[in-house]
Amino acid sequence: MSVRNLGLILDNTLGMEKRVNYLYKSCYYQIRNIGLICKYINDETCKTLVQALIISRLDYGNALLYNIPLSLTNCLHRVKNCAARLVTQTRKKEHITPIWFQLHWFPVRFRSLYKNLFITFNVLSGTAPVYLSDLIGKYIPVRMLRSESYSLLRVPRSHTAIYGERSFQVSTPWLWNELPNHTNLAPNRDIF
Repeated sequence: MSVRNLGLILDNTLGMEKRVNYLYKSCYYQIRNIGLICKYINDETCKTLVQALIISRLDYGNALLYNIPLSLTNCLHRVKNCAARLVTQTRKKEHITPIWFQLHWFPVRFRSLYKNLFITFNVLSGTAPVYLSDLIGKYIPVRMLRSESYSLLRVPRSHTAIYGERSFQVSTPWLWNELPNHTNLAPNRDIF
């Protein structure tokens, strides 16, 4: 059983298979359509269309895609690779990493990781909604430690091994605590 909420498809196990399959089909549909008109438009227009119709779909709700199975991540990587090849007009046999650097695109798993960390930064700076602020708490040691001066977060225990560790309140503090100290003490968004 699955439900659609704010354009996101969620199932009862939060496995994200249906969400990824929907993204895969809809993005390839858009890639095919852009590919048909690609010879009639310039490179900048093609890049704008790909950003608007494909990359924006991949980025919408990607915080939920953190730590999904590798098979699902690979599906989304194939979509992004195809979109990058469409924008740069490169063949399938050419290596994709230089193309990603040229376009300044993150891989899918790093994009969702970045989104979660950015939301955490907003929570700590006080610009996020209250319901997110309630999920995250600062780490306060019971005795004097050197880690008191760091901006660490309390990592709660998860009740389920697979889906509990993917939840925002468990995964995000763990990711935040793994950041170098100079990064999580950044004074504003631009420096972060």
